[in-house]
Amino acid sequence: MRLCYFDDFRLGVVTGAGAVDVSAVVADLPHTDPGDLMTGLIARFDAYRPRLELAARSGPALPLAGVRLRPPLPRPGNIVCMAVNYMEDGTRAAPAPLNAFHKAPGAIIGDGDTMVLPDVPATIFEGEAELAVVIGKPATRVAAADAMGHVFGYVNFIDGSARGLPPAGNVFFQMKSRDTFAPIGPFLVTADEVADPHGLSVRLWVNGVLKQDFGTDDMAHRIPRCIEWVSAIQTLQPGDILATGTNHRGLSSFMDGDVVELEVSGLGRLRIGVRDQLLRAWSRETRLDRQRQGFETPTPQISGRYAPV
Repeated sequence: MRLCYFDDFRLGVVTGAGAVDVSAVVADLPHTDPGDLMTGLIARFDAYRPRLELAARSGPALPLAGVRLRPPLPRPGNIVCMAVNYMEDGTRAAPAPLNAFHKAPGAIIGDGDTMVLPDVPATIFEGEAELAVVIGKPATRVAAADAMGHVFGYVNFIDGSARGLPPAGNVFFQMKSRDTFAPIGPFLVTADEVADPHGLSVRLWVNGVLKQDFGTDDMAHRIPRCIEWVSAIQTLQPGDILATGTNHRGLSSFMDGDVVELEVSGLGRLRIGVRDQLLRAWSRETRLDRQRQGFETPTPQISGRYAPV
C-alpha cells in the first residue's frame, strides 16, 4: 500500500488512478496533528488495513497532478541516518565502522517543497540520495534476525548537508539538521510492496542531469544489522525514520533554482526545489569527477558570499 498526505493533510491511499481520500477511516484514531495521526496509524496498521483497502477500492481517486502532496511523515519522532554505509562501487577496501547521526525532525519537507540554503559559510551544499526505512513497532535491542519484522515500510529520503562549517570537527548537527534539509516522499510504501530492499535502484537528478545512480546492493551494513545496532543504543518507535546512507561518488552541488528529483525503485519520484537568496555558485562536478581529475577536495565555490578570494 502507498500512503500519502495531500492538500490540507488529507490521508490518502495511492492507486493507479490517483489518491483516494481515506481520512474518514482513521477519524477515530486519537491524534493532535497529521504527524501524530500517521504515527498512530502505523502502530495500529494491522487493525486498520482492511478498512483502508476497502475505502481505496470504493472511493473516488483524485489525479496526483491535481493535488498538493505533503510529506507522508510530517513530524517523525526520530530520524537516524547511517553514515558512510556504502562500499562506493567497490572502491572501499572494507566497510566503514557502523556509525550514525541524528537529523532534526523539523527538517522534514515533502514533494514540491523547497530546500532553503542558509546564510552560513559552507564549502558546498549537497543532498544525498537515500532509501529510508520507517519503523513499524517498538524496537529495543532487536537481533538482526528479527529486525525486518519491525519495518513498516520505506520512503525516498534526501539528506541535505552544509559541509565544511567552522569550527573544524563541530559538524554533524549544524551540517545536517538545518530547516528543510530532510526531504521525503512522495509516498510511504508499506514493506510488503518491496520484495528486496537490498535490490533497489537509487537515482538522483539535478535539473534533469543524472548525478547519483547506484544500487542498495552496495550497502555495507544491511538494514537488519543497522536496526540491530541502532536499537541497542536507543529504542526505535513506530514512525521513526532510519536513513540507510548513500554512495557518495555522485554527490554534487545544490544551488539556487535547482530542481532535484530522487527515485528509489517502487517508491515514486520525489521532486524538490532549491532556493539560495545569496545566489552562490559552484561548478557542477560530482565527487567522482573531481577524483578523476586528481582532486580530493570538494568542488570549489566559484562566486557569491563566502567564495574564496
